[in-house]
Amino acid sequence: MIDLPGIAIKNFYEKTSRGKLYVHDTFGPRVEMPISVYFRTEKQMPLLEKKALDLCKGKVLDIGAGAGSHALILQHKKFDVVGLEISPAACEVMKDRGLTNVVCADIFKFDDEKFDTLLLLMNGIGLCGDLPGFRKFLRKADRLLNENGILIFDSSDISYMYEEDVLPTEQYYGEATCLYEYQKQATEWFKWLYLDRETLEKIASEEGWKTELIYQDENDQYLVQLSKE
Repeated sequence: MIDLPGIAIKNFYEKTSRGKLYVHDTFGPRVEMPISVYFRTEKQMPLLEKKALDLCKGKVLDIGAGAGSHALILQHKKFDVVGLEISPAACEVMKDRGLTNVVCADIFKFDDEKFDTLLLLMNGIGLCGDLPGFRKFLRKADRLLNENGILIFDSSDISYMYEEDVLPTEQYYGEATCLYEYQKQATEWFKWLYLDRETLEKIASEEGWKTELIYQDENDQYLVQLSKE
């Protein structure tokens, strides 16, 4: 798939383009994804993300690290942190911004190290795509974590996106289909997952994880910490 989010991040960082990044989905008109969001300081981040960073311990893997803003904050606080990102262009930006440990890889193909914290923010858990993908990810996370390690991520319940609360019957309603648009180019459609808490906790429990709700905001976004039971 063409690396449009990464190219947008790189162009924004290098000030070579003022193009806008859009996300299309099956729910309605395209929505702008402000590229500046990838470059926020800790002070500019919402409380949910600050709480997530405060939970991190030991060696941290920031999965889907984007432009590296969360990883850089942790590095500044003397954490041993790795920024993992599938986008080559975004990895270039992270390195240029000063992140010491950057890995360009797909999380499902990454097996090199073990960590005490796995971190996915900005609904990074969406990369699972669907509920079977979430189960697959939890098993992968178990292999990547040291004993007593933790998995931290946020998601949201998107049932409100359906008109008259009529949810689909052919698939889980949090399985969205999206594409990115940037500078008159578009990616292929891809699946992105949003998890309601009840479904998350049920699947996590079946896979041997304990779920702790850390924070929930007024927009149905929530932060959880998972650990092995």
